[in-house]
Amino acid sequence: MDARPRDPTFAIAFGGGGARGLAHIHIAETLDELGIRPVAIAGSSIGAIVGAGVAAGMSGREIREYTVETLGRPAEVAARVWRSRPSNIAGVFGGGVRIGQFDISRILRAFLPAALPERFEDLTIPLAVTATDFYGNEEIVFDSGELLPAVAASAAVPGIFRPVERGEQLLIDGGISNPVPFDLLMDKADIVIAIDVVGTPNPNREGRPGSIDLVLGAGQIMMQSITSLKLQRSRPHIMLRPPVSKFRILDFLKVKQVLEETAAIRDELKFAIEQAVERFNAEDLA
Repeated sequence: MDARPRDPTFAIAFGGGGARGLAHIHIAETLDELGIRPVAIAGSSIGAIVGAGVAAGMSGREIREYTVETLGRPAEVAARVWRSRPSNIAGVFGGGVRIGQFDISRILRAFLPAALPERFEDLTIPLAVTATDFYGNEEIVFDSGELLPAVAASAAVPGIFRPVERGEQLLIDGGISNPVPFDLLMDKADIVIAIDVVGTPNPNREGRPGSIDLVLGAGQIMMQSITSLKLQRSRPHIMLRPPVSKFRILDFLKVKQVLEETAAIRDELKFAIEQAVERFNAEDLA
């Protein structure tokens, strides 16, 4: 009998990293170019947002065009932020006066594309989204129910966005507990791809880092430590880190620059997939 290799299945974990996660767009486009449709997706923070777009059936090109069209025009960003403001004074002070804490749910409603469905069950690819239970001190995984509240909780970066309340839970950024949630996919596909966009504190800036930069940089170090510990227990078949450290977490207006300076990740991914498929075929035929 002729032994012919079968096509492996793929799953992908999009990591958290704020605006650095705009590099995920290259990953989505490259998978489309290779004709690879993931059978499962997991995401944290910005990875949850991009992952939701892919899981909803948006192509990488559609995600790029929508993102550049929206974030590439400062006037459009300002208009959407203005439309996301509370409609009354109670909405401003409903959770008490908090400096620099925006309502992430309102922001997402203003910026997310209409292609995203209301519920996980309406996605075309299964999606798992991580958040962190602040008081419970544990990771929370969403894979059913309403989509927007889950994505909002996953992207609620402390100090920038307000936590998302769910019953007795106070939920914050999924990257705090699981920056690159590849572990949620290890039994879902033959080849698991993980994309880490956390980055590291970058010294190539003018002057000493300010208080916010120090806090966010400390968070980067913490999240890299978490990922390192996870990799000691298990490893995805492909782990890639685009060169994103020069960008800050809120550098969304630099979308074109982020995409330009991380474009090399496309060829890295193609090569890594080629190697992973070769290993899979060799093991499958052994």
